[in-house]
Amino acid sequence: MSELPYAYGHPPLTAQLRSTPEDFQVEEILGYDADGEGEHALLWVEKRGANTDWVARELARFAEIPPLNVGYAGLKDRHAVTRQTFSVQLAGKPDPDWSAFPHAEVKVLAATRHKRKLKRGALRGNRFVLVLRQVQGDREAAEQVLRQIADRGVPNYFGEQRFGREGGNVAQARAMFGGKRVDRDKRSFLLSAARSHIFNALLSARVERNAWDTPMEGEIWSLAGTRSWFGPEPFDAALADRLARADIHPSGPLWGQGATPAGADVATLENEIATANNDLAEGLAAARMDQERRPLRLIPKDLKWRWLEDDALELAFELPAGAYATVIVRELAQT
Repeated sequence: MSELPYAYGHPPLTAQLRSTPEDFQVEEILGYDADGEGEHALLWVEKRGANTDWVARELARFAEIPPLNVGYAGLKDRHAVTRQTFSVQLAGKPDPDWSAFPHAEVKVLAATRHKRKLKRGALRGNRFVLVLRQVQGDREAAEQVLRQIADRGVPNYFGEQRFGREGGNVAQARAMFGGKRVDRDKRSFLLSAARSHIFNALLSARVERNAWDTPMEGEIWSLAGTRSWFGPEPFDAALADRLARADIHPSGPLWGQGATPAGADVATLENEIATANNDLAEGLAAARMDQERRPLRLIPKDLKWRWLEDDALELAFELPAGAYATVIVRELAQT
């Protein structure tokens, strides 16, 4: 991630992130309440230093059901304290005693019945509380960057988590597209890494042009809070107002089969980026991935910060689903 260009110049701080799991707290926002009835138990779970997939398998083991009968909306960081919802299908079975779940690093905080299994991606967003420690650098410049982030946002890069250990998922995707066989579950991760690499390359080019939060000719607009997009169409006062209100954002490609829907200058740039990553672009098309879009701009909601000590800075904010807290931090501090 350090090679990607910054929106506000070189970060004014250096710091430690994730000194302890408690310094990286995440709370999932589903955006809806449990039905109160049904064959699924909707569990509100707190985990510390635990992998989401592992927690799901252990919940299935404890409830004596197949692992496929446990659902969750999103993967959460392992090296963190996170609170998220799991669904556990208990057709014709009573709830087990969730307080007896046998892992100290996982607590079932609440259980309510629900009619449907949780599906991946079915959440509104996440709340974060992060603490940067051993902070060094220009505090006044850091405050200025934080105000800019609150007002203007940051480039909506995919975070390093998407790319695996030392970024190896992209190389594995290239090998897969070259004919190497991979497990079905792993295939989806590698396809996502390939798309994310192309997106980050395109966004990098637009950050260098200072056009990540302003339109270029032929723009495709992403509608905030949805996966919908529209355009291209002439940029007028109505679109300018919607852009200023963060109702819409410029978007970039999640590459797939067919041509980019963008026009003019945007299409030219996106095709140049795809050509520079031709093996990935052709592999995604051959895998029958559809052309989709992702916002180029990420504006954190309710961004707040406070100095806990001279060398400890707490950040709190909310992000939409699919966004990475680390891309907020990277504009502020090298960690």
